[in-house]
Amino acid sequence: MKLVGRKKEQDLLLQCLNSKRPEFLVIYGRRRIGKTYLIKEFFNYSFSFYATGVANANTRSQLRLFNEALQEYGCSEKKIPTDWFEAFKRLKELLQNDNINRDPISGKRVIFLDELPWMDTAKSDFKSALDYFWNSWASSQDDLLLIVCGSATSWIIDNLLASTGGFYNRITRQIHLSPFSLAECDALCSLNELGLTKQQLIDCYMVFGGVPYYLNLLDRRMSLVQNIDNLIFSENGQLHYEYEQLFKSLFKKANKHVAIIEAMAKRNVGVLRTELASIKEIGDGESLTNALKELEQCGFIRKYKNLAKEKSGYFYQIIDPFTLFCITHLNQENIRSWAKYFNTPSYFSWAGNAFEIVCLNHIGQIKASLGISGIDSSEYSWRSKAKKDGAQIDLLIDRADGVINLCEMKHTIDEFVIDSEYEKKLLHKVEVFRTETKTNKAVHVTMITSNTLAHNTYSNIISNEITGDMLLKEI
Repeated sequence: MKLVGRKKEQDLLLQCLNSKRPEFLVIYGRRRIGKTYLIKEFFNYSFSFYATGVANANTRSQLRLFNEALQEYGCSEKKIPTDWFEAFKRLKELLQNDNINRDPISGKRVIFLDELPWMDTAKSDFKSALDYFWNSWASSQDDLLLIVCGSATSWIIDNLLASTGGFYNRITRQIHLSPFSLAECDALCSLNELGLTKQQLIDCYMVFGGVPYYLNLLDRRMSLVQNIDNLIFSENGQLHYEYEQLFKSLFKKANKHVAIIEAMAKRNVGVLRTELASIKEIGDGESLTNALKELEQCGFIRKYKNLAKEKSGYFYQIIDPFTLFCITHLNQENIRSWAKYFNTPSYFSWAGNAFEIVCLNHIGQIKASLGISGIDSSEYSWRSKAKKDGAQIDLLIDRADGVINLCEMKHTIDEFVIDSEYEKKLLHKVEVFRTETKTNKAVHVTMITSNTLAHNTYSNIISNEITGDMLLKEI
């Protein structure tokens, strides 16, 4: 298959191949994001050595499978290694063979260890053996590229990237593989001949997010609505139980992560840590700190500072569309058919919130459309203190050049029309925001629509207009 998107990641892989030094690359990211696919496709499935860990297997089983991989690449020893030190000793010997497979252009010996966290079983010597393999030999081989990856992001970060032990400062490169942007989703859907309109593509992202695996499950013979029913709402659907499995596959003790996510889902604009800590199932302390960090590292939530409320601390907000969709619709069992729910008043209420999440995942595209890509900014939501005649703003782009973009985000089937009442509402928001925050910056009202904005007398209040087509641009 053809590699879609991932241009920055492919460029970094090319740098690793062209490097004149040994490279230790760590690639991590959430389940289903395409880590293994990226590496295998980029290297055309051709490695000096490839092995993968297996979920829920004991140490002996992991060593047996590792040794079977060694045999496939030319190792003659059939006896299962007694421990990981012996296993990596055999790998070293294999890599020293003159006939070992090398990258045809760079001549590098490329080793790919997939699902590394699963190899590190309880009470095994895996980390020590890998540490010894790299530090005692591999790190002196200028023509060697070691790539490791895994979905258990917390393990990767704690044991490799943030290690203060043997791997400290040993990792030479890292890739945090994020979900696809809308532009990359568009390219993948086009490759799969799904025939989605731009509007339908945005709607698709509102449900599945930018997870390539989910998008590849879409059946081009069905409409988007039918696909959602078939994949998610059907009890036999391939994604019907995905939400339940998602966090268990990433975190050893996932109950706290799930409780945090589901608490956040009740507040569209995010919650404070103190609010989360007050919930009995979550609690406070280091476990909450670590869980929030892990959810952020996996791309499920974002952490942001509301600069208009300096004393409030950080806010945490869900930004993963699929997770939010499942919590809202599947877990609550409030609907059983998307086809019946589609285009109802409740659907449009959900779509408005879901489109805001799309926008939060495309701040780069929004800034590019505004012509401010090179200007530092902070993005946050704001709610006034006033209980009566107050205001809420779901996205502010607070810029270092003395401007704040007050963003209104609207999901519509047809073009969005501003009437006199909505104009008054926007003017009120600006006035309340200025009064309460006492900002001395210029406030530009910015309209972000999934479709387009109708231009009339009342639309003159809008300083900047961003359409769905602009969100689809590649940056």
